[in-house]
Amino acid sequence: MSYLNTLIFGIYPYIALVVLILGTWARYDHGQFTWKAHSTQILTKKNMVMASVLFHVGILVIFFGHLVGLLTPHFMYEPFMSAGTKQVMAIVVGGIAGVMCLVGGAMLAYRRLTDPRVKASSTFADNMIIVVLVVQVALGLLTILPTLGHLDGGTMMQLAGWAQSIFTFQGGAAEYMVGIHWIYKLHIFLGLTIFVLFPFTRLVHMLSVPLEYFGRKYQVVRKRA
Repeated sequence: MSYLNTLIFGIYPYIALVVLILGTWARYDHGQFTWKAHSTQILTKKNMVMASVLFHVGILVIFFGHLVGLLTPHFMYEPFMSAGTKQVMAIVVGGIAGVMCLVGGAMLAYRRLTDPRVKASSTFADNMIIVVLVVQVALGLLTILPTLGHLDGGTMMQLAGWAQSIFTFQGGAAEYMVGIHWIYKLHIFLGLTIFVLFPFTRLVHMLSVPLEYFGRKYQVVRKRA
């Protein structure tokens, strides 16, 4: 096993997680005014609703699909589902969600980079993170191609083993990545890099759930006489 493989898949994940946790904590503590989505809908609504819905629905399905798929131990679903069946489900559901997210994300990226009003109000981080997310989703869809060549669930089990080893602080996690196709490795590396970028971009708004909205008092709105 090469040193580079150990560095990227054995050490870098912990660096990314530390930056994610401490960076997010520090930003919430010292920069709550910047803790928002910085919505540009008020500037222009052209294609905004469709693009936003496609992107957000797609990325939520992808996020929770990865969370459950990678971190659920095999013994919990083995009695009623084989690894191959789980892999096929991941391809179908992930493929549909990935296409939705890619189309919506590409529309949002194009809007942010070309619309004069939106472009003027965007920062480098705003432009960078939407492009990175679109590239990451595209890489995720490309992983379907090598996956179709082996539907026995073997690769999926290796990736799940790597993720579970990282989150349970087991040694030798990088060994699971030996022999894995390069497209998976690139997808994982960019995913870890998104963790690093998370505290410094608008992505932090993912952690803000307006639960108080459901318990607030009704507001009476009257038309002007």
